[in-house]
Amino acid sequence: MAERRGAVEALDVKSLFGGVYAGRRVLVTGHTGFKGSWLCLWLRRLGAQVAGFALDPDTAPSHWNLLQLADVDDGRADLRDAAAVARAVAGFRPEVVFHLAAQPLVRRSYAAPVETYATNVLGLVHLLEAVRGCADVRAVVNATTDKVYEERADGRACREDDALGGHDPYSTSKACAELVTASYRKSYFSGTGRQWPRLATARAGNVIGGGDWSQDRLVPDLVRALESGQALQLRNPQAVRPWQHVLEPLAGYLCLGQALLAGEGEGEWNFGPDAAATLPVAALVAQMAQHWPGLQLAPAPPDQPHEAALLRLDCAKAQQGLGWRPVWDAAATIARTMHWYRGFHAEGALRSSADLEAYVADARAAGLSWAQAA
Repeated sequence: MAERRGAVEALDVKSLFGGVYAGRRVLVTGHTGFKGSWLCLWLRRLGAQVAGFALDPDTAPSHWNLLQLADVDDGRADLRDAAAVARAVAGFRPEVVFHLAAQPLVRRSYAAPVETYATNVLGLVHLLEAVRGCADVRAVVNATTDKVYEERADGRACREDDALGGHDPYSTSKACAELVTASYRKSYFSGTGRQWPRLATARAGNVIGGGDWSQDRLVPDLVRALESGQALQLRNPQAVRPWQHVLEPLAGYLCLGQALLAGEGEGEWNFGPDAAATLPVAALVAQMAQHWPGLQLAPAPPDQPHEAALLRLDCAKAQQGLGWRPVWDAAATIARTMHWYRGFHAEGALRSSADLEAYVADARAAGLSWAQAA
């Protein structure tokens, strides 16, 4: 079912973020993935000319295929192929790059560490090398993760100046990506008289929302369990995560891109929910089950791979420096997510535009600067 169009335009979406994306050439790596597909939907509503660079979707169904965004240049190639990356950047000549392509799964990283490091570290190097050769690029937002931080025992929310670390190959690969970005900024994209491009990294908390069918992620696993009538195995029910709707960090990425285009905003930025939405896995599942009754639970087998027990983000920097802050609380995030999946399961409905419209309207009502008409 193709995505319905028109509703979001009623909110004059092209004027959001100061109107800076209207008419601009924007490259989204990882556009066929969960976050990337949502970002492409939003960028097209903003009036951007969008090109993607990614592998084929690795799930069926996939949000990207369902959206049917025919006006996005749908490039398919591997980030590990330096020549393909260089051709894509040189051919499209983007002004803004949102780098979301990655091997994003913790458990897969244990099974495939070489693929994970090659994609998440060397793939980033390939992209930044291509950017070096393209004079049109003005802004690069590299999406990493809240898992880049060294695990803390004191429970304090992580700030951008905390030590990098990580235990599993995925987390450490993204910590490496932070260092690579900083190195390229200092080594190649700085100096007297230098203007462009501007580089920043965005560290987002756990995202949920409609359209994610990845393996070994909590919400897709929960939805599959409900659809099949099988029990959901909770690997780490007491693990605490900063849960947020996928549109929250994407708004942050777009705010960050706007700042970079203005010659500001370089560095590292956290994007996470308010403290009340930082919940244990078991609590999140219990609230989700209220929206789709019938969920059965089962303990996971013993000897699960290590995952951090606690992740919290301090997002004061983004709130003060970018005018960004969360729009939806935990209840709204959970309700929107489950409504999306139940509608798709029952009737094939695709509510992505409706969710985007509601999110923008709520942000505008909350007085967020990025959501106001230019």
